[in-house]
Amino acid sequence: MPVLDRQDDVFVLDIGDNENRFHPDWLASANALLDEVEAAEGPKALVTAATGKFWSNGLDLDWLFANGDKVEDYVAAVHALFARILTLPFVTAAAIQGHAFAAGAMLSLAHDVRVMRADRGYWCLPEAEIDIPFTPGMSALIQARLTPQTAHEAMVTAHRFGGAEALGREIVDRTAAEGEVLATAVELVHPQLKKAGPTLGKIKNRMYGPTLDALLDKNFPVG
Repeated sequence: MPVLDRQDDVFVLDIGDNENRFHPDWLASANALLDEVEAAEGPKALVTAATGKFWSNGLDLDWLFANGDKVEDYVAAVHALFARILTLPFVTAAAIQGHAFAAGAMLSLAHDVRVMRADRGYWCLPEAEIDIPFTPGMSALIQARLTPQTAHEAMVTAHRFGGAEALGREIVDRTAAEGEVLATAVELVHPQLKKAGPTLGKIKNRMYGPTLDALLDKNFPVG
């Protein structure tokens, strides 16, 4: 389950040490910890990190298959998390030390900047291979945060981007050695600490207005 730490004014949300899939309990825990960060006064920033082989593998498909009557509510909760992180009123970074797949990769895109391990791990949107179409909100998020060419290739071909290629295609902003991913992410957000506040939140909300409309629309197709 996610845990929250703090390095001076930088909050570090560690989302787990396994596949870090979005089980409903995981979503509830992550949102509760984000509540703590939002409630904190003064300069601040957020780095979302993980440990182990994965950063996140996204949706909890086992839970979904066992709870087919709750698909719409579950996906809406995932959309809401994407929207929340996309518009947090402080600067955010994803410290991607391992694989980021599917909705996990989308979660990374909701952050302002991304740092990825240089030598191992993949960033991938495998939906075309696993026969799960993107929702309109997911499509909007991906296309808002990637160049048209990269979004097309990632969504249509399910290509696996390693660190160097992800940097070259502007999926991530930096790469770093295995033990330096988190420190590099903290370094990236640190100069932006004083920008935390309502104005930054308004800027993000207005910048991503159409994406937020798509993510928060409750009348979306899931298949």
